[in-house]
Amino acid sequence: MMGTPAIHSQSERPERTAPPGTGTRRTGQGTAGSQALWLERLTVTGFRNFAQSELRCDARPVVLLGGNGSGKTNLLEAISLLAPGRGLRRARLGDLNRRQPGNSPDHGGAWAVAARVNTTEGPRELGTGLDPANETGRERRLLKLDGEFVSSQQALGEVVSAVWVAPHMDRIFQESPASRRRFLDRLVYGFDPAHAGRIAAYEHAMRERARLLREQRGGPAWLGGLERTMAEKAVAIAAARRSLVARLSAACQETHGAFPAVGLALAGDAESWMDELPAVQVEERLLQSLANSRAQDAETGGAAHGAHRSDLAASDLERDMPAAFCSTGEQKALLLSLVMAHTRLLALERGSGPLLLLDEVAAHLDSDLRAALYDSILDLGVQAWMSGTDSALFSALGPKVQRFHLREGLVLREA
Repeated sequence: MMGTPAIHSQSERPERTAPPGTGTRRTGQGTAGSQALWLERLTVTGFRNFAQSELRCDARPVVLLGGNGSGKTNLLEAISLLAPGRGLRRARLGDLNRRQPGNSPDHGGAWAVAARVNTTEGPRELGTGLDPANETGRERRLLKLDGEFVSSQQALGEVVSAVWVAPHMDRIFQESPASRRRFLDRLVYGFDPAHAGRIAAYEHAMRERARLLREQRGGPAWLGGLERTMAEKAVAIAAARRSLVARLSAACQETHGAFPAVGLALAGDAESWMDELPAVQVEERLLQSLANSRAQDAETGGAAHGAHRSDLAASDLERDMPAAFCSTGEQKALLLSLVMAHTRLLALERGSGPLLLLDEVAAHLDSDLRAALYDSILDLGVQAWMSGTDSALFSALGPKVQRFHLREGLVLREA
């Protein structure tokens, strides 16, 4: 990739041995006794406020310290792009480019993120970035795994699972169902990387169907083919969501420290129909519903039925209170409880938890919940990346974490 050396890695897979000093220490070990997922090296080039920076760490949790605008969230966003999806902020690819004075893109307008990640199977090299040679006029993202270009984000999901909690998610239980669907699908990716491909195929077919209906083009055969794809993918998506919510519900009802017990429920056409019908009949019913709603969908520009209509509902079980009616602080506690339950479940079922990206989380928790969060992270042996402006909030962790100070696009390791 021209101008973005960070995405270029060796063509052969690196030797799968643990880096010096990791040994068999408690930190970095998952609950199943295997080496947990952890990021050893992160290189960002032309990304947000970073010209080019490299961060090297061990398996312990990471604390990023710095003032507002220093780049803490930007680094977490860079890590999030190593997993399937559009990243922590869901930003346009071009908006990730570093800007010079005058708002012109730096480094040829092609950002890159590269990393060495240690997994239960050994170290892997990952890279992603904006394609600088793309001549189609549409932004395109490149993906690399162990030095080879890959075409699907599913390949990333088979190596890295990442879950995040950020300030913009504080009211996720009161926002539109779309934000909760994206959150749920991200949790599914950790157990089923192919879920990302199903979502992409479903959304592509839905956009094409909407375009044909809007332009009054394409006969029943064209529309029927797209609707068949939507129905097939919707049933597979619904099945994956249902499976995770069922397992996660049991895990969420077990309280850990100050975390509240969370109740979960999944609503949607296919999801509810699957309570009564086999998958093949659900698919046919959804296919017929899409065909029947063509006139309505042509006017609204969407689709009246499908996987994009599903929603995840949460509640505080102890208080029997829907999450949407809880205070902002209570909603944050419920969200963290859900994320940590997912982390425990993933560690048990796959032998390794996800990378946890916790942006400015500690500052908004009371002391009991903050202590419970730290205890859970350390007990699970996951590499959590936590950001904050106040180092005192992390003082209780002592040498159990590694600290980095950020300043004006520079990363300085604390001695």
